[in-house]
Amino acid sequence: MQLAERLERLGTETAFTVSQAAADWAARGNRVFPFHLGDMNLPTPANIVDAMHRAVADGKTGYCPAPGIPALREALADDIGRARSMRVDTSNVVVQPGGKPVITKFIQTLMNPSDGVLYPNPGYPIYESQIEYHGGTPLPYGYAETEAGFAIDLDRLRELAPRARLLIYNDLQNPLGCESSADERDEIARLAVEHDLAVLSDEAYFEMRYSGTSTSIASLPGMQERTVILYTFSKKFAMTGWRLGCAVAPVAIAEQIAKLNTNDESCTTHFVQEAGVEALRDPSGSEALLSELERRRDATVAGLAAVPGVRCSRPEATFYVFPNVTEAVQRLGFGSVTEFATAALHETGVSFCTRHHFGTAAPDETEHYVRLAYSGISVDDIGEGLGRLADWVDAA
Repeated sequence: MQLAERLERLGTETAFTVSQAAADWAARGNRVFPFHLGDMNLPTPANIVDAMHRAVADGKTGYCPAPGIPALREALADDIGRARSMRVDTSNVVVQPGGKPVITKFIQTLMNPSDGVLYPNPGYPIYESQIEYHGGTPLPYGYAETEAGFAIDLDRLRELAPRARLLIYNDLQNPLGCESSADERDEIARLAVEHDLAVLSDEAYFEMRYSGTSTSIASLPGMQERTVILYTFSKKFAMTGWRLGCAVAPVAIAEQIAKLNTNDESCTTHFVQEAGVEALRDPSGSEALLSELERRRDATVAGLAAVPGVRCSRPEATFYVFPNVTEAVQRLGFGSVTEFATAALHETGVSFCTRHHFGTAAPDETEHYVRLAYSGISVDDIGEGLGRLADWVDAA
């Protein structure tokens, strides 16, 4: 049986391959310190779990409307609009089984074959995968390392914008853990308006921050009518496996996304949506989650600061760090960051992803980076694991 040719263009979330390597190493009796996957080992707040149980007991286990149950759409419109100083109506909200489907449905709704799509690189690998799978023209834009973290290469973005139809923008960024400055965000919005670009604003980490206040690009002048917001319950409420999120879009786009819902999954699980209503009604449990993640952030940054040849900024959002490990790689005599990561797992038990798990690297990239997620590892294990990493590098 011959498979469809388009499958050759379909990528994957390669962090899961690192998970498998770590699991295999642990199965052989070795200690593993899991920094590789952006999952959470923190429990979903109890009030959300209780609401799910009540919904199941009440028989909320059948089909429901493709765009989402009215109570959840209303709660999302109110919460998202208030947090972003925008007017959002229920007609703009389409519930999804997670945040990830919004990426695919944005592309399916707005991209024709060969259309250019701007996307961040390094960035969430599903952007690149879905652009290529659906026959678009990938237009990656990159970042420059700064003392404060990372900044978008705006010159490259300006160069590519005339060739694009769509722009994917991930403020509070995975994997870099960085956030746009107000000036950077304003310039991206200006380019989107100037070149009439449809924008996907991936806001999965909008409320996962330790200081300051997030700003949505959709709230800037001329942007709401051209922007689809990706929202997810996965991070804020530790609901990664529940698969609940939504798209917030102009009505004409929202209607098409709802039609794709009908074709793809019929609807998002009813009792999970009821749990989402409770999460938005009483979000108090998310405060403890964020406080714990901040402790882990501080432990991770401190631990990496003690590793010779590693340079890492302190992120104010997300639960990722993206340290520059160029000197450490050279100190240990490795030819690539992939060799460094494999050896680190085997010598210290510390498991992490590399830059190459987040989009195709540009030919002129010379520095080596890795990504550590601290959402699934305790403060004590962070200290022990990074201590072992520091000792290993130092011994070289």
